Amino acid sequence: MAKTFVGTRLRQLRRENNQSQAQMAKSVGVSTAYINLLENNQRSLSVKVLMAIADAYDVDWRDLMHDGSDRLLADLHTAVQDPLFNTGQPDIQELRLAVDHAPKLVENFLHLYRNHSNVIDRVMQTGDQLSDGAQLTSPEAIVHDFFRSHSNYFAVLEDYAEGLRLEHPCEPYDVYYQLKTRLHERHAIEVSTEPIEEMERSLRIYDKAAGKIKLSEALDFPNRTFQLAHMLGLIECSSQIDTLTADISDQGLEKNADNAGRVRCQVELANYFAAAYLLPYSQFKNTAESIAYDINRLGKTFGVSFEQVCHRLTTLQRKGDSGIPFFFIRVDRAGNVTKRFNASSITIAEYGGACPVWDLHATFSNPGTILPQFVELPDGKRFFTISRTADRPAYSRDSQARRQALSLGCDLSHVGNIGYASAFNQSDEQLYGKIGINCRICPRQSCAQRAHNPLGVELSVDPSRRGNTRLES
Repeated sequence: MAKTFVGTRLRQLRRENNQSQAQMAKSVGVSTAYINLLENNQRSLSVKVLMAIADAYDVDWRDLMHDGSDRLLADLHTAVQDPLFNTGQPDIQELRLAVDHAPKLVENFLHLYRNHSNVIDRVMQTGDQLSDGAQLTSPEAIVHDFFRSHSNYFAVLEDYAEGLRLEHPCEPYDVYYQLKTRLHERHAIEVSTEPIEEMERSLRIYDKAAGKIKLSEALDFPNRTFQLAHMLGLIECSSQIDTLTADISDQGLEKNADNAGRVRCQVELANYFAAAYLLPYSQFKNTAESIAYDINRLGKTFGVSFEQVCHRLTTLQRKGDSGIPFFFIRVDRAGNVTKRFNASSITIAEYGGACPVWDLHATFSNPGTILPQFVELPDGKRFFTISRTADRPAYSRDSQARRQALSLGCDLSHVGNIGYASAFNQSDEQLYGKIGINCRICPRQSCAQRAHNPLGVELSVDPSRRGNTRLES
């Protein structure tokens, strides 16, 4: 077994049981000194002791091995980069000590920080004070945090989807027929494609009582297939999805009466299942690596859309067989974030894509063209992104140009595996676009694209000078 360090989780378990290190040592059958070494991650956990702890405290041994400290450290590191903390930031070792020795305090701090960020976000969106009783956490934020807390990977859905594909193997472009057949034979559900005028401006309607799924003619073939896979996930994995989302309300994330956040998470889990079914984990990951993550080729190989490939790439986080930790963001013409998923600790995916220096927005002037870009955040972190437009289903002449833009990105350490980055000289300092998170919180000075005064940063104003923008001399 690979070395396993469980200090944070072990200390938490001991405190939950109101025990001293000596008492825990007696319960497990080891020395007090050994428990101390384990809690401080100075000794790795053996299989024998792992099982002894699991038996003594009636916990799942898997929960001990995966204590979530890496994700907690990444979230904490992201939070302290905020210009709000401009008096000096702790280094990674200090943050690690905080996670190891005070995980509950760190979790409470992050909860408070997220609430603060949500309030700032709401103020920026409305420009007004929050009304009494306003919901601080939006359903969109709940979905993002829920997927992030699971490292953007759900083994139970992956396993079920993989089993179905192995049960009835077929070529990618035969999957639509396979899905229709299963829905008919297993669930007595008929599938039909209907004229746009009869779909009430919907893309899919499921009439459970009548046993019918109606798909709009506005959907292209890959998206019709995806919608059927989505419905299969909702129907056959309903219990798994309910289990995964059962504790969302208890996490303090969702308090509104209609549980919009939980429902949104259930919808996104069905989308996750659809992607796992259409793009089987190992086959998709191996193919992606063999062709240097060529998005267009992956789409053709598996019969899916460009966006579906990008989204699926963020979910390749299986323990021991993980892919590149990508982040994915989608925006409309006005810069509103319409979708975001993150398998990394990258700050830009947490707050949006409102910076005009990022080529994500330039894609609207180059529809259908992939724009690779190396970017740098104000804290000096550098990433590689590829951006492209994604056309939305057209209902009429009025909706035909309502395309959105999406971007897939990762840390620079992974660009050697990505073909889109191979032509660039990464040592050229002029290569990196100086982007920010959002004008209202970006601390950059002398930015020609500055649109708002940043919170927490004083911009110099001199009547005798005119700077790059009217906001700064």
